[in-house]
Amino acid sequence: MWQCPKCGKEFKNTNQSHYCGKSATIDDYIAGQAEEVRPILQKIRKTIKSAAPDAVEKLSWQMPTFWQGKNIIQFAAHKKHIGLYPGPSAVARFAERLAGYKTSKGAIQLPLDKPMDYDLISDITKWLVQGV
Repeated sequence: MWQCPKCGKEFKNTNQSHYCGKSATIDDYIAGQAEEVRPILQKIRKTIKSAAPDAVEKLSWQMPTFWQGKNIIQFAAHKKHIGLYPGPSAVARFAERLAGYKTSKGAIQLPLDKPMDYDLISDITKWLVQGV
């Protein structure tokens, strides 16, 4: 077992990448991520905000969240991908465009070693806002 010296969490793998601490704002969340991921997170945030201009930014489950009467979409940084959490209906609706991505019931993994598809993020967000 390895224990993170910052947050005290215990992990099976030594020096396991993880997010420790609590953020008060999305800015804090992004600032706490790896330097090379921050510009990607900022652009995802800007893309979602542009597609959902009336949505309120907040943190929910320690993830950047856009809320408009309900949680519309969330995202989070992981070691090898950005997790995008639009819910199961969006994953089903965009299944064809998501064919090259790892998905689960309501989540999409956007690999960090491939170009980020900001148009896809925008289209998913716009579709979700229409359903609000």
